[in-house]
Amino acid sequence: MTVKAIATTIISYLFLTFFIGSTHLMNTTRLSSKGQVIIPKPLRTAHHWEAGLELVVVDLGDGILLKPKTPFPETTISEVASCLKFRGKPKSLDEMTAAIEKGIKDSFE
Repeated sequence: MTVKAIATTIISYLFLTFFIGSTHLMNTTRLSSKGQVIIPKPLRTAHHWEAGLELVVVDLGDGILLKPKTPFPETTISEVASCLKFRGKPKSLDEMTAAIEKGIKDSFE
């Protein structure tokens, strides 16, 4: 068994044990010939999911996870740049590259 398969199995077990097994009921549904799945009404109601809601599909290896797509609010460049206040001498591209390389190296040590 690969490390990925073992990790997926552990995550699935933990999810089923702590979420499904404790307070949530397991529901079943069927995949249609068109690849469609009906999300059971109790789950849609509990999560306040209405028709037309966009969902993100995450591949977990032995299954999938559906999460509501939460788009970022539309912003302008001035709104984004205003949160980047920095006082001091501007960094050069070489200094920024060196800092990124150091951060990557430090994260693997």
